[in-house]
Amino acid sequence: MEKLRIVFMGTPEFAVGILETVLQHKFNVVGVITAPDKPAGRGQKIKYSAVKEFALKHQLKLLQPTNLKDNDFLEELKSLNANLQIVVAFRMLPKAVWEMPKLGTFNLHASLLPNYRGAAPINWAIINGETKTGVTTFFIDDKIDTGAMILKQELDIAENENAGQLHDRLMDLGSKTVLETLNLIESGEVRTIKQEQNENLKTAYKLNKENCKIDWSRTGPEIHNLIRGLSPYPGAWCFFRDNNTEWNIKIFDAVCSNEEHDLEVGKLVLGKRELKIATCDGFIDILSIQFPGKKKMSISELLNGTQFSENAYAY
Repeated sequence: MEKLRIVFMGTPEFAVGILETVLQHKFNVVGVITAPDKPAGRGQKIKYSAVKEFALKHQLKLLQPTNLKDNDFLEELKSLNANLQIVVAFRMLPKAVWEMPKLGTFNLHASLLPNYRGAAPINWAIINGETKTGVTTFFIDDKIDTGAMILKQELDIAENENAGQLHDRLMDLGSKTVLETLNLIESGEVRTIKQEQNENLKTAYKLNKENCKIDWSRTGPEIHNLIRGLSPYPGAWCFFRDNNTEWNIKIFDAVCSNEEHDLEVGKLVLGKRELKIATCDGFIDILSIQFPGKKKMSISELLNGTQFSENAYAY
């Protein structure tokens, strides 16, 4: 049995949950690598990654390379004398980095590989209406999320679960799966399974303005899945138009109903405390929304301060 000396690589909150679990179980983390600091928000203040905040708090050796192929970084990484690297929500590694440790470099990915390789697996599982997802650990190779799988664990996606809720449950499942993976590697009992390749695999594309926009001509369930798959971040968006006024709005919570109607798709239907939008097969009942420059609010809060005419529609 070889004692592990681990370098951990990650950036967002999801990675913090895994790193914290690894430390709690007394594994030796000799270094942490995260993204460089960058300005964020309106004030463009320098923002640390969630992993950096955690590493500083726990006084872990921290590296923030801008270039993963830089010789100085590679020498510093080598000097940590790690025999294993763990990657969780980081970036693509050059071969010089992932092949450095004797026992390899493994990644935790928040999907049931080989499906949903890519940047946003949690979001796309919900957007595509999946009822199951999970996590996979695999040894990194020279492509994205294609390496030999070590462990795979699945869980059910609840009917109205959003991406934030699923993120937290997958972080918990991922923590347990990483621990199990570490124990297998440390005991020398790890076995891998090659990922299958076929044309029908689903991809977790990077989220952008275009694929986060609501298309009101889609069915109610499809729109509902997009909204919950992008909530609480980055948020599904569309335009509201009322006569000569237009707003770029985000919708975070909604329910869909299947009803026959003769309204135009996108038409706003207003009650005293409700706002529904007509779809091709029913309505999307909006529960929380955000207007430009405002905080997220409930529909009753919105309707307290905003009036819409009968011409209002979403597109």
